[in-house]
Amino acid sequence: MRRVALVPFALLVSFCAGGRGPASTSVAGHGALTIQISPNPVVATRIRGSIYDFPFEVVLRETGGHPVDVDRVSANVLALGGIQVASESYDAARIASLGYSTHVPANGEMHYRFDQRRDVTNDLLFQGVSAEIRVDGQDETGTPTTAGTRVSVTKR
Repeated sequence: MRRVALVPFALLVSFCAGGRGPASTSVAGHGALTIQISPNPVVATRIRGSIYDFPFEVVLRETGGHPVDVDRVSANVLALGGIQVASESYDAARIASLGYSTHVPANGEMHYRFDQRRDVTNDLLFQGVSAEIRVDGQDETGTPTTAGTRVSVTKR
């Protein structure tokens, strides 16, 4: 397993709280992606004062039987009933520049392990905030596919 420092995931987990996630889209007979965050909810552990650790793993699976190249990973953090409070996006070139593969083999999966440390100055951020993560890619024929999910966070 590789340690990944993609800010969209860190941003996502650092400020999240529950809900249903966005849908995935694909075309039958082409590459398809699913995304899973484990654990969900992510368990935030207080280190000291307002500093918390947010350990989690991202699993990206190809389920359509065709390899997929990831074009973009993005995160949108929502609060107060859907107001976007933060957003970040990494394109394939930026991901590759960090030394990480953007290629998911046919019927394969990629694992990314995170252990982010964040300063959460207001415990209310653990309530009523959600974050959506989205992965956009395309299979070897150029057919687009999208996977999305929403992650929540609880405190230990």
